[in-house]
Amino acid sequence: MPHLWPPLSLDDWQDTCTTLHLWTQIVGKIRLVQTPWINHSWHVPLYVTAGGLTTGTIPHDDQIFQIDFDFFDHQLRIVTSAGQKRSVALQPRTVADFYRAVMAALGELGVAVRIHTTPNEIPDAIPFEQDDTHGAYDAEAAQRFWRVLLQSDRVFREFRSHFCGKVSPVHFFWGSFDLAVTRFSGRSAPPHPGGVPNLPDDVAQEAYCQEVSSAGFWPGTGLGYPAFYSYAYPTPEGFKDATVKPEAAFFHEGLGEFVLPYEAVRKAADPDQALLGFLHSTYEAAADLAGWDVAGLKQTWFK
Repeated sequence: MPHLWPPLSLDDWQDTCTTLHLWTQIVGKIRLVQTPWINHSWHVPLYVTAGGLTTGTIPHDDQIFQIDFDFFDHQLRIVTSAGQKRSVALQPRTVADFYRAVMAALGELGVAVRIHTTPNEIPDAIPFEQDDTHGAYDAEAAQRFWRVLLQSDRVFREFRSHFCGKVSPVHFFWGSFDLAVTRFSGRSAPPHPGGVPNLPDDVAQEAYCQEVSSAGFWPGTGLGYPAFYSYAYPTPEGFKDATVKPEAAFFHEGLGEFVLPYEAVRKAADPDQALLGFLHSTYEAAADLAGWDVAGLKQTWFK
């Protein structure tokens, strides 16, 4: 059996991480343009599966199709409700080449789509069809990243089940390249300032139109190492000074959120409990300081 929480040094797979991020954006944008809008952009993420990542079902006229990243056989698999299938190899290849192959496969299957080809949430972004710069793919590293997502998804689902208010699915946002789960207080929030690279301000403002406590896992581009995070919007007074678990967690002034290095979870005597401690303690700090109805939002049935 492979390690449940495998090593994942960003330095070891930085180039592959960048390429895979861009590939997931191509696939995610396909889902985006074909799916009815759901609040907080819940119609755009991917979902963790037992073998990779999936779009889930996507409508196309009277057909349905689905796109899956398979990190065992390292294939992008596309299947339609008519029973047709195509695969695109996950291997060292440029973003431009991957984009052309995916679009050609969709056309062959009769579910051709057009997407906006500039990557989101990335500064100085290169349109997919012009990106001959990024093309690294280390299959073993990509699988290790998915294994971290797989375990994180499992623990996040446990955390999610303790809340009876409005709460997001556990989902993978391809723009920011992170797995996330978000709880809502039920109250409106002040307008988000926007300013996210290559993301319309009104999208960010709709996403954060209500008070949230959000947590997730991020491979660490810009931070330098993979980490779990937790933040509140708007940030309540005193949040950064809250005492949270475990000891390795800290408030990152630059990011404005609590961070728990992945390595601290991986090496913990009980990784599940270390991560759950982080998720619960940071949520409780945010909710208490912001005056949420903590008792009313706690799930008490079936426990």
